[in-house]
Amino acid sequence: MPTEPDTGYDPSLGNKFLFVTGGVMSGLGKGITAASVGRLLKNAGFDVTAVKIDPYLNVDAGTMNPYQHGEVYVLKDGGEVDLDLGNYERFLDEDMTFDHNVTTGKVYQHVIENERAGDYLGKTVQIIPHVTDDVKRRIREAADGSDVCIVEVGGTVGDIEGMPYLEALRQFAHEENEDDILFAHVTLVPYSKNGEQKTKPTQHSVKELRSIGLQPDVVVGRCEDRLDAETKEKIALFCDVPTEAVFSNPDVEDIYHVPLVVEEEGLDEYVMERLDLGERALPADQRDTSWRDIVTGEQEGSVNVALVGKYGLEDAYISIHESLKHAGLELGVDVERTWIHSEDFADGYDGQLDDVDGVIVPGGFGSRGTEGKIEAVRHVRENDVPYLGLCLGFQMAVVEHARNVLGLEGAHSTEIDPDTPHPVIDILPEQYEVEDMGGTMRLGTHETDVEPGTLAHEVYGDTSCVERHRHRYEVNPEYIEDLEDAGLVFSGRSNNRMEIVELPEHPFFLGTQFHPEFRSRPTRASPPFVAFLEAILETDRVPGEVEA
Repeated sequence: MPTEPDTGYDPSLGNKFLFVTGGVMSGLGKGITAASVGRLLKNAGFDVTAVKIDPYLNVDAGTMNPYQHGEVYVLKDGGEVDLDLGNYERFLDEDMTFDHNVTTGKVYQHVIENERAGDYLGKTVQIIPHVTDDVKRRIREAADGSDVCIVEVGGTVGDIEGMPYLEALRQFAHEENEDDILFAHVTLVPYSKNGEQKTKPTQHSVKELRSIGLQPDVVVGRCEDRLDAETKEKIALFCDVPTEAVFSNPDVEDIYHVPLVVEEEGLDEYVMERLDLGERALPADQRDTSWRDIVTGEQEGSVNVALVGKYGLEDAYISIHESLKHAGLELGVDVERTWIHSEDFADGYDGQLDDVDGVIVPGGFGSRGTEGKIEAVRHVRENDVPYLGLCLGFQMAVVEHARNVLGLEGAHSTEIDPDTPHPVIDILPEQYEVEDMGGTMRLGTHETDVEPGTLAHEVYGDTSCVERHRHRYEVNPEYIEDLEDAGLVFSGRSNNRMEIVELPEHPFFLGTQFHPEFRSRPTRASPPFVAFLEAILETDRVPGEVEA
């Protein structure tokens, strides 16, 4: 017999929750603010996890165009999620799962499936309680096993899509102990023409939040500079919070410095005090300082790396940008990143790579820009420029070699040219019968066997590696022997799938079918990115010479 679904509420779990909302405008950096607080809590000895709520109707981010939404980030279990989950993984150095991303599509799909199965005992299915109960259940399940769970609500207060989530949080606070819940509101504090910090947008944003039944415990002001004392007092007065609960989050040169600013402001200590965690925290002199040590380390040189991609939006490649930064932090070198549109090379190489020290060709989908990527690969192969190809960049390296070294005219991927006479890249066998696009690629963590004595073995220092995947196409086994006879080396394989390709007679030429950028962290940079930069630093090439 169907039973009333359990909301998941269990007061004995003892989790602490920090809910982060945003106001005035999106893209303020509430996710980075939340992740920074999480980093400091982790430094203080707590187990911290995060949940990102995305109010869009998509079940996941997998079918979204990077132009509109930025990078699709892939988790270890294959979840395709919002790029903010990548920031949480990088700051917390914790692997999330698909359960840590809550979307309206996912929630409604589950509720409707329950209704069809008769699980609601004939009751009318409504936003309250059925949708809100499902939201609360998901948050509690994701938080289980952690000391503190940070929950970021995407969008801004007042968005119609976010209303059910804010109502769920209102109920959540009613169900939990007062000292287990904290609400932080991140809002814009702009300057007027005469240089005055204006609090009215913050006041209206908090007013909107309070009209829903939520009173923020903390207000974080995003401003070009730190908030003036007068500004803090005014926000406190009109938003009904103590002055000591108003914090600055000014602009910084690098997002990895935000935890340092947050720490200087005392936001982490205030959060611990309000959540009754102070006595459980490590003493200040025993806390982990590795983050500060890494992000403030001296950098004694610079290299210029070109990213040859098809999406004219930096957020579409955010994990690659950050992975280069992580590798630079490890090696003590500043990495200047130059974005070049691959369509610029559609009619042949035009010289834009002559003054760079290394080239990365990232992933992507569709035919646009692929000929330019092939031309970029040809240039780096013929001119001994260090090269790192990721996913599609791996595949286009194979196509370029098939065409220009093996001599297979018209060789291509069947994704790009279904009628190619030489399908050196072809669809995965298990994809033949796939009809739905969402969540059906080869996704998530897979192990790759690495051939001893190869560049890949040198990069990973082991005979295997574990990385995350997101693709439907792979190297066609029928062409592997011919490609290897023509000089390519497939140094990483997984069940006869080609995962890593390299050119032995080259300063550094490495392509990976997987996405190593998704496992890179400031505290442990991705091996392919570190090896790529090391090769640049060791090369004798003059163009874009390294500044010592």
